[in-house]
Amino acid sequence: MLDKKAKTRIINKYKTHENDTGSSQVQIALLSEEIKELTDHLAMHKHDHSSRRGLLRKVNERRKLLKYLQKEDADGFKELVTKLKLKIGKKLVEEEEEKKRKEQEELDAIKKAAEEDEELEKQKEEVAAKKAEDNN
Repeated sequence: MLDKKAKTRIINKYKTHENDTGSSQVQIALLSEEIKELTDHLAMHKHDHSSRRGLLRKVNERRKLLKYLQKEDADGFKELVTKLKLKIGKKLVEEEEEKKRKEQEELDAIKKAAEEDEELEKQKEEVAAKKAEDNN
């Protein structure tokens, strides 16, 4: 559990405005610090299953907040991930980039198919025009 001084220090470091104590950035930073403390505790006390369960809950909560922040404020998300040096943040960024890349590839494939359809239509029109010309 974080003491009051540590919480205040983290809040002051990651706040988005003057009276900010509960923004996503602050919550994620606080959870990250608590996760670090629990990880250290579990390294020494391997059989403390209730603390392990608490750690998993905090990790899950942080993941949810990171996804929300990424959706709502991509720049703030990237800035926070780099400040906190989070691996999961990098993974979420990579997944988002992969998703965008796939969407772009699908759009490119659709455009290419449309261009090919237009080219076929032009060729059909040219063939029809030649047949009409030959018949006259």
